[in-house]
Amino acid sequence: MIGRTGPARLRDDALTIWHAGVAAVDSERLVRGAVRATADNLEVFSRSIPIGPTARVVAVGGGKAGAGMAAGLEAALASSTLFQRLNGWVNVPDDCVRPLSRIHLHAARPPGLNVPTAAGVAGTKAILDRVRPLSADDLCLVLLSGGGSALLPAPAPGLSLADKLAVTRLLMANGATINELNCVRKHLSSFKGGRLARAAGEARVVSLIISDVIDDPLDVIASGPTVADSSTAADALAILERFASPRTEVPESVWTLLNTRRSEPADPPLPSTVCNFVIGHNQTALAAAAVKAAELGYEVHSLGSRNQGEARDVGVRFAHLVRELRDASPATPCPVCVLAGGEPTVRLKPTNHPRRGGRNQELVLGAIDALWDDGLERLAVLSGGTDGEDGPTDAAGAVADSELINAARAHGLTPTPFLAINNSYEFFEHTSGLIKTGPTHTNVMDVWLALIR
Repeated sequence: MIGRTGPARLRDDALTIWHAGVAAVDSERLVRGAVRATADNLEVFSRSIPIGPTARVVAVGGGKAGAGMAAGLEAALASSTLFQRLNGWVNVPDDCVRPLSRIHLHAARPPGLNVPTAAGVAGTKAILDRVRPLSADDLCLVLLSGGGSALLPAPAPGLSLADKLAVTRLLMANGATINELNCVRKHLSSFKGGRLARAAGEARVVSLIISDVIDDPLDVIASGPTVADSSTAADALAILERFASPRTEVPESVWTLLNTRRSEPADPPLPSTVCNFVIGHNQTALAAAAVKAAELGYEVHSLGSRNQGEARDVGVRFAHLVRELRDASPATPCPVCVLAGGEPTVRLKPTNHPRRGGRNQELVLGAIDALWDDGLERLAVLSGGTDGEDGPTDAAGAVADSELINAARAHGLTPTPFLAINNSYEFFEHTSGLIKTGPTHTNVMDVWLALIR
């Protein structure tokens, strides 16, 4: 049970619980737990894949978890004869690059800039150049995780990187869901929507996937490079038409490409030589967080991993829930931990003022705004991105308690003006509420929680 009490204990416990969830989805650990190699077989969970003595083994992919996944794959194969035949290329954020024995980690974008870059285009071309020569005897191992969509750009013929950037920025700034964003991305790409698997021809393709999307839809995670695209160009057009106002916000080349293909059906299925395995997701992180919370003496209430909506609104609803739980039992004999996972969105408000923030920081700030008069008495609220990145900032998220409220008031700060222009980072920077982890080498959406005593 809990001994020391007070805001400091609640904040410390909240961070401990959140870090336990992130540690459970460490990408190197997940790959090593899923893959085993023998002299002539690769085993992924219970699936055995025979490997001939002369087969080439190529590992490619991309994502925020790419460095850890590549290291985990090398470790899993290290004691087998497959290790010396292994070579590969994985696109990762710049601050995730490190030397590995057999797989090259390519710096495809700066930290905190979750958009396609010229370096990402060059890296994706290098991946396609590796897989196109493969034959039916060879094995292509694909390592995919959240962030892969931006890290693996390959503009479709007739489009430029600038065209894709314009579309990505438009959708992200206007609160498009990850499903909507990736639907459009796939139809503007020569890599996504199963096109990587098709480029591998007759080779066997085994994809290891860490999911950063609600319900783990394979065609959405990293925009599905090894999954047949179930959407159509008409679907992508409908999304753009809803978000582009005026129409000129989208380059004319994009409208032309999608209109040319709008009557085409969804892609045919991929061959049976392509296998996809989800090796980690948000539920894994929530389960580990729940175990740690129970170890610390908390009664756990989980809201599951399917939570979404606009971040500030999610924060407000979360605040109302935890306040009701607290006030329903003023003398709670057992402290309570409320856990939730998912991926809310942020809709940027028009402003000429500088601003910084991310969805996790905005979620916590929305909760603080709802609880401002209350002062977070006997409460701590935390939300963090499991990838260590929250928007274009160096923070993973934020944590708040009554001491933070006191610090804000001492500085003459209130949440409302910061929420009005999506400037949550500045609020938490002044009140010491930011969570900074650096790259975590995983990505299973966000985990948020509240502690009540």
